[in-house]
Amino acid sequence: MSRPEDSPWAVSVAQVSTRAGQSTRVDRDFPAPEGIGDQVVGIPAGTPVHVKGDIDSLVDGLLLQAHVSVPLKTECTRCLRPVNTSIQDDPVVFFPYKEPEPEPTHGKEEILAEQEDEAGGQTYPLASGGAFMDLEALLRDTLVEALPLQPLCRPDCRGLCPQCGMDLNDHPDHHHEMMDDRWAALEGLKQRLEQEENPGSDGRTGE
Repeated sequence: MSRPEDSPWAVSVAQVSTRAGQSTRVDRDFPAPEGIGDQVVGIPAGTPVHVKGDIDSLVDGLLLQAHVSVPLKTECTRCLRPVNTSIQDDPVVFFPYKEPEPEPTHGKEEILAEQEDEAGGQTYPLASGGAFMDLEALLRDTLVEALPLQPLCRPDCRGLCPQCGMDLNDHPDHHHEMMDDRWAALEGLKQRLEQEENPGSDGRTGE
């Protein structure tokens, strides 16, 4: 059975958790957890995630205020060009010394569930009786929420031509002469009606 301190996301906080008013710094890389996005927009497991911030000891727990940054390689959703960018986020989360005891619901399960969900994104448990802070769940939640839904190579990307797939950023004047099939059908009907009204106007002369 693995020990909490052996986790690659573990941060020792035993010295600051002894009494309120103490602080310590965290400034190092952690491996990105699994399950962050997909192959198109995602962060591969093990990618270095830099965390820099302060851990402050309060009366009932530890407060982490940090800056999280990680490189992101994806592709533009309009033109499919490679996009090299990064995710930057500033989480502020609380690690209580004791987990709150569940209270009787008395028919209020739905309301309590909403309260737990609202706090769950900002509160995480400590490990080994408060001696270690494990950042795995925090990093996963923070990075998943920060992933761009539609990454672009630039805000005004023109995308690809829907007919031939040409990159419109390189060829902004590119276009196709398109005929509306509905008008083409009407034009054919018009020609048939004109021929019926003027049967001798097909260009042929009598002998």
